[in-house]
Amino acid sequence: MPIAGQTPAPRYPSRALRRGESGTVRVRVEVSPDGRPSQVSVAQASGSRDLDRAAMDAVRRWRFHPARRNGEPVPGTVIVPISFSP
Repeated sequence: MPIAGQTPAPRYPSRALRRGESGTVRVRVEVSPDGRPSQVSVAQASGSRDLDRAAMDAVRRWRFHPARRNGEPVPGTVIVPISFSP
């Protein structure tokens, strides 16, 4: 789960805004045991390369509560939806 207050919103790409592009990007995040994203990729694209890139850039800066097994933090995967609407 993302940590509240440590999930800066993505910047809406100016080119996408000018074009009126909108959509939802589903971002797959591999979360390391320390709660940092170790790998970020698009699980489902928005239809706009600019929006997809902005969503991934934002999620790379997020911090997460890591998955736990037997009380110990372990690597995990989460899908995060990021919506853009002008």
